[in-house]
Amino acid sequence: MSKRLFSLLALLVIASMVLAACQPAATPTPTEEVVPTEEPMETEPPAETEPPAETEPPVSAVPEECQDDPDEKKCAVFAPGDTVKIGFAGPMTGDFSAFGIDISQGGLIAVQDNPDVEGWQIELLIQDTQGSGEGGAAVANLYAANPDVVAISGHTFSGSAAAAIPIYNAARIPMLSASATRADLTQGDQDVFNRIPFTDDIQGTNAAEYLYNVLGVTQLAVMHDGDAYGQGLAEKVAEVFQQLGGTLVSPPVAITAGEADYTGPLNNLAAVAPEAIFYGGYYPEAAVIASQMDVAGLGDAVLFSDDGTFGATFIELAGAAAEGAYATSALPPSSPEKDAFEAKFLEAYGVPAGSQSTFTWHGYDVVAALIHVIRQVAIVGGDGNLYVPREAMVQGVRSLSGFQGLTGDITCNEAGECNTAGPTFFVVQDGQWVEAPGGN
Repeated sequence: MSKRLFSLLALLVIASMVLAACQPAATPTPTEEVVPTEEPMETEPPAETEPPAETEPPVSAVPEECQDDPDEKKCAVFAPGDTVKIGFAGPMTGDFSAFGIDISQGGLIAVQDNPDVEGWQIELLIQDTQGSGEGGAAVANLYAANPDVVAISGHTFSGSAAAAIPIYNAARIPMLSASATRADLTQGDQDVFNRIPFTDDIQGTNAAEYLYNVLGVTQLAVMHDGDAYGQGLAEKVAEVFQQLGGTLVSPPVAITAGEADYTGPLNNLAAVAPEAIFYGGYYPEAAVIASQMDVAGLGDAVLFSDDGTFGATFIELAGAAAEGAYATSALPPSSPEKDAFEAKFLEAYGVPAGSQSTFTWHGYDVVAALIHVIRQVAIVGGDGNLYVPREAMVQGVRSLSGFQGLTGDITCNEAGECNTAGPTFFVVQDGQWVEAPGGN
């Protein structure tokens, strides 16, 4: 090898050694320190979360009891803006119109005081029965055909009510009468007729007892107008009077209502000299009888009648002949509510409550009680309509309990007798009805 080549190789070796010395030393890969693990800590169980609050179920568009009812036989249906209707049925024209006008006016004030249910206005419809059975049936058919009528204030007279009951029973429309008092009206295969006045049985029994025990009458004649109310009441008086020991001087005498001359039957009664005449009927005929008793020779006999005669109209018709006549009444007890009602009635109609009939306050109570029941059973559907279930209305009226009316506590028994009080007796003195001694 030449020296020159050797020198070149030596330089290369030295250069490579220098480069190797300049490289950083390789660092060893650190090993992970093994840390001993602790026992796992016991963790608290997750807190129990309360279940989500139950939400009210959505309101059904149509209440269950009112579904599948296109003809509104199960429920009366009222769209927003409709009026919920109560039907009044009584004589608005003719000889007995004072009863219908008076009782319906009391009902109209009840609507003013209780104007709505769930925002739907209450309306009192008024139809004229003229006080007859035929008129009562016609009005009942009219109301039964109106799907917006949910209850009836009435009927006013017993004969009209008797003709209407089967119609309302079939239509499932409850009745609450202010004045129909014939005893058997709450009987029979029906559950829609209810009333708040005392019955004719109660009135007749009390009248007979007053005649015999208080007035000392022992010889009595009995007359009636042939109507269900007047005849039934007269027959009850005759029955109880004789049971007490009194004498009926002749069989009961029936007259024809609406006539202007009853001197014939009065002359016949004068021949048997009764100490008193009980007349079952209404004020038009009672006024004629009072006016003709003196002419017939019965000037010393007492005329005693019923709540169909009581009122200012009898005195107006009979004039001076009304003096000394007796009648029953259902005037309510004094109360601030009664005073407030009477002030409203006088302001609205210009006559005192009770001046046209004895049932002014009853007319108010009947409508107020019916509105109370409507409010209890009415349902606002999810569709925005108001539903009034008919069966619930029938049962609601029949089960009225503790309703405080102007006439007293209205609580119905299973037969629909919701009587608030018994009769009070009045006598005409100085042209005014005043409470008779021992009359309550």
